[in-house]
Amino acid sequence: MEKEIRALKAEKNAVIMAHNYQPPEIQGLADVVGDSLELAVKAKETAADLIVVCGVRFMAETAKILNPDRKVVIPVEDAGCPLADFLTPDMIREARRRHPDAAVVVYVNSTAESKALADITCTSANAVRVVASLPNDTILFGPDANLAAYVQRELPEKTIIPLPPGGHCYVHAGFTLADVEAARKKGGTIVCHPECQPEVQEQADRIASTGGMVRDAAAGGNEPWWVFTEREMASRLRVLYPGRIFYEKPEAVCADMKKISLEDLRRALESGEHEVVLPGEVMGRARRAIERMIAVGA
Repeated sequence: MEKEIRALKAEKNAVIMAHNYQPPEIQGLADVVGDSLELAVKAKETAADLIVVCGVRFMAETAKILNPDRKVVIPVEDAGCPLADFLTPDMIREARRRHPDAAVVVYVNSTAESKALADITCTSANAVRVVASLPNDTILFGPDANLAAYVQRELPEKTIIPLPPGGHCYVHAGFTLADVEAARKKGGTIVCHPECQPEVQEQADRIASTGGMVRDAAAGGNEPWWVFTEREMASRLRVLYPGRIFYEKPEAVCADMKKISLEDLRRALESGEHEVVLPGEVMGRARRAIERMIAVGA
């Protein structure tokens, strides 16, 4: 199967992009493995004729938005993101009506339609930098309320309004203070994603995006790490740093990230399904918000 996938990739002049939460066998065949920001940047830079996004729907949409003239496919059509579904375009329109002087910052974990209504997008890696770059005192920030709380803590001079108030990733919301306590008893450094709940963030030793975890681990010494994010991140860190110990929470699983199999990937390369198609107007407006984020940097 892996041999077939590599042959098809060469035949189709394809690039395979995989998120850090994908299963190890998918990551092993990818040309690019990274967090949402890294995938967005590489999608913009690629010269491939076919872009295969092994992740969830919003990631494939982002690749298409940045490459409107290239074919972008996602191997499993219903690989979605419950966090992205929290935020709707109508919520953004209503919030703008109530806060006309506010800027709208939309997390990349959102639909293309929501991105199209944003002033700028962000990822967990650059959310603080993005918000700090804006002149507005009030920021409408969605859809992750825990990431919004992290930005508010880092930028107390701003007023961050989460949109909606209860938006969250069920995987990261599953980490609790009991998990912190258990990790402390065993020892090691606790590194948590900013989508975790604020009380968990406050007790962690480090807060980092998945890309930040990769970079921080390079200079992290030999102490064991507790990786408070989707469990596959620990798998990737073990591959990158084979001499280190990384603990994960076995129950921290994103079901949608696990939908893509090697068979699905092979079929996507062979048949070109499932192609991402978006209205031109939506792509144009969303692209401006995404490119503005990329210009700000990580």
